[in-house]
Amino acid sequence: MHRPRVAAQFIRQARNSSSSSNHPRNGSSTAKNVGLAVVGVTAALYAGFVLTDTRALFHRVVSLPLMHTLDPERAHVLSIALARMGLCPREGFDPDSKEHRLQSEVFNLPLSNPIGLAAGYDKHAEAMDSLLGFGFGLVEIGSVTPQPQPGNPLPRMFRLSQDNAVINRYGFNSDGHAVVQARLSDRLAKWMYSVGLKTLPEDIPRSLKAGTALGVNLGKNKASAAEDNSDYVKGVVSLGRYADYVVVNISSPNTPGLRSLQRREPMLQLLKEVKAARDAHVEHNPPLLVKIAPDVSMDELEDIAAVVKEARIDGVIISNTTLSRPAYLKSQHKNETGGLSGPPVFPLALEKVRAFYALTHGSIPIIGCGGISTGAEALAMAKAGASLVQVYTALGYQGPGIVHDMKRDLVELLEKEGTTWKAVVGADHRA
Repeated sequence: MHRPRVAAQFIRQARNSSSSSNHPRNGSSTAKNVGLAVVGVTAALYAGFVLTDTRALFHRVVSLPLMHTLDPERAHVLSIALARMGLCPREGFDPDSKEHRLQSEVFNLPLSNPIGLAAGYDKHAEAMDSLLGFGFGLVEIGSVTPQPQPGNPLPRMFRLSQDNAVINRYGFNSDGHAVVQARLSDRLAKWMYSVGLKTLPEDIPRSLKAGTALGVNLGKNKASAAEDNSDYVKGVVSLGRYADYVVVNISSPNTPGLRSLQRREPMLQLLKEVKAARDAHVEHNPPLLVKIAPDVSMDELEDIAAVVKEARIDGVIISNTTLSRPAYLKSQHKNETGGLSGPPVFPLALEKVRAFYALTHGSIPIIGCGGISTGAEALAMAKAGASLVQVYTALGYQGPGIVHDMKRDLVELLEKEGTTWKAVVGADHRA
């Protein structure tokens, strides 16, 4: 009769013993779970940083080498596709957020920093917002031609890896005004809807991001006659309303006859026609710039300076790619036909920036472009007379982190000299 009680008591004791003996294991298991959770969150945060922040070394030591296994044009197209979908990093921290040494105001445009992306990267206005997210102060789309055109036959882009340079002969491949206009219009409409606006206030840049600017670079169709200026007139009328500034590109070496427009009389007529169209048809009057080649002679540069002043053009971009080939080039494709970009262009562009600033006594703002890849080179351009600078080829060799690196280095250099970007523009001419 007592056996069931004894058995029940034994079972209860066994259960109690089992429960008490599991307490340490439960505590250990909980601690282990917490530890795993912490590790998991840390790993996720780090992975998020690696994949989404331009400063992460991953983009330079993994992403770039992978891209460079592709044909250069395929890599270019892929990078734009990823940026269009937002599958690209952003600048996680602005190195000038405290001292604001890089702030500038050019063409009445307040800019957080003077580093821009040159035309040629986002030719068809597909990825402006992602590219602005790299930390650029300005992004320039194009060149855009009135009618769609495929450009020159493939292959037409060549890496000169030993020289950190590129040769291209794209030939203004373009989706055309109508397609690009639709993209820009749709982008603007979506943004205005998202913030509840029916009209765009005057103080909102067309970049749609405070402290930045969006440029539109205009090109000419290959089939258009050299003396026909209507391609540029059409461009400023159809695309000018979406731009913080508009660029008349007459310096690409890959469109036959285009560089002849850099001669005094044709250039003067062209710029007068484009300016008249801008004044008549574009309500907010975006600044007009002209982009010239690094290969112009000093006599030609003097004529260009005179024309820009006479036509009352707002600024110049110096420069484009060069047809010259320095003897020190080592890469396999150094003799390919086309325009050379990257470090070999830097001394040519720097020389022309310095000369143009002197010719105009600093009265015409200059965007320095050509072979810039470091903060020190950007600073040299500024001291020679450039109010802003642009990069392109270096982005392909250093990745999106180049923008942050250049800004960081510029801040350090300016801090060391006890000055600001605005103060050093043209400093070489005051020495």
